[in-house]
Amino acid sequence: MTAGQSHTADGSQTHAVDSAEGKLAYDLDRAHVFHSWSAQGALKPFVPAGALGSRMWDYDGREYLDFSSQLVNMNIGHQHPKVIAAIKAQADVLTMIAPAHASLPRGEAAKRILAKAGSTFSRVFFTNGGADANENAIRMARLVTGRDKVLSQYRSYHGNTGAAIGATGDWRRVPNEYSRGHVHFFGPFLYRSEFWATTPEEECERALHSLERIIQAEGPKSIAAILVESVPGTAGILVPPAGYLAGLRALADKYGMMLILDEVMAGFGRTGEWFAFQGDFGDGRNSVVPDLITFAKGVNSGYVPAGGVVISESIANAFVDEVFPGGLTYSGHPLAMAAIVATLDAMDEEGIIENAATIGRDHLAPGLAELQAKHPMIGEVRGVGVFWALDLVADRATHEPVNAAVIGALKSELQQRGLLPFASENRIHVVPPCVVTTDEVASALRIYDEAFTAVEKS
Repeated sequence: MTAGQSHTADGSQTHAVDSAEGKLAYDLDRAHVFHSWSAQGALKPFVPAGALGSRMWDYDGREYLDFSSQLVNMNIGHQHPKVIAAIKAQADVLTMIAPAHASLPRGEAAKRILAKAGSTFSRVFFTNGGADANENAIRMARLVTGRDKVLSQYRSYHGNTGAAIGATGDWRRVPNEYSRGHVHFFGPFLYRSEFWATTPEEECERALHSLERIIQAEGPKSIAAILVESVPGTAGILVPPAGYLAGLRALADKYGMMLILDEVMAGFGRTGEWFAFQGDFGDGRNSVVPDLITFAKGVNSGYVPAGGVVISESIANAFVDEVFPGGLTYSGHPLAMAAIVATLDAMDEEGIIENAATIGRDHLAPGLAELQAKHPMIGEVRGVGVFWALDLVADRATHEPVNAAVIGALKSELQQRGLLPFASENRIHVVPPCVVTTDEVASALRIYDEAFTAVEKS
């Protein structure tokens, strides 16, 4: 074995790794693996050798702060011992059963999720991930209302399957528009307002007015549901202005539509709440109750793939005598359910949700604001909990976004300094695990500062 020596932010840890194994992993990937959302020829994937908590290391033994949380899903951190132990214990008992059977871990997982969602919800339908959670929520809304259309925001991502990608608003929808009945609208985003607004109140009011006019023009009796991310994630971590989610609830009620809140990325601690919609975003007016909640990612940090739909009692009752025409072979997979139970219990026992809220309020918010004051490239900082975005601009006055070359340079500088970033379009998203420590945040802020300084000088 060829051992590698780690080079950490504080120089304090080492990891024994086999560099030959790392080379084999890379060579096999490039020879045989087809990557998502990528032109295949120019890929040079990072090859992790191991991880723990908020840190990863490669086959050269070099350590990195994971401020991407992989795909903003590693909420409980890498290799949490209680979750690993639960998966191992379940594997010794029962690794797989058909979803028609009952299993203790699935019942326990559903019970815990419902306890966090609130008393208006009575059932959980488990899926393989977030995309098929949104698929099935859309299916439920259409069946219950007898209507077809689904309204969703342009700045959104809901998954890469038929209806989920149709509901998605970003560029990935365009080459994949095979499903029916999708209508898009602009949600609020004051920094890049579509409504000539100058205050959050104006942005909220005008966005809701625009949406209501679209509902009226499309024909309210043709619309089954409004589907939105409680806090749009990949689209830019767009924390809604006070009153916006309540306004969506009011429009849904007025026109007899369902309100589906996509919490796939925002849920289970990411915003410092169990579910993002339960946060007040400033004044409490956004605490609303949807008809359906979709989830995945943070519910067990993807240790074993899982997602689902939290179903209100009224919708669940619609299928007491009527067959629900949907299902998945791995719905409620025992290993995934055991991981959910252990994750939610550990989050409760260890105060992980509270840690995310504290880190966001007391450390990331002021620290990122200091970076913005120092670096003109950072046009806006926005976020909550451990869910933040740096909107990068070439000109602060015009909000002109930086180009891809700048983002590429920043990613390179960050990774060279020991931080794994999450980048999307003209943004760097600051999205560490919910278990991140204050020392790790301080190290990361120093690395961001150094990377911005290097790019600005180049």
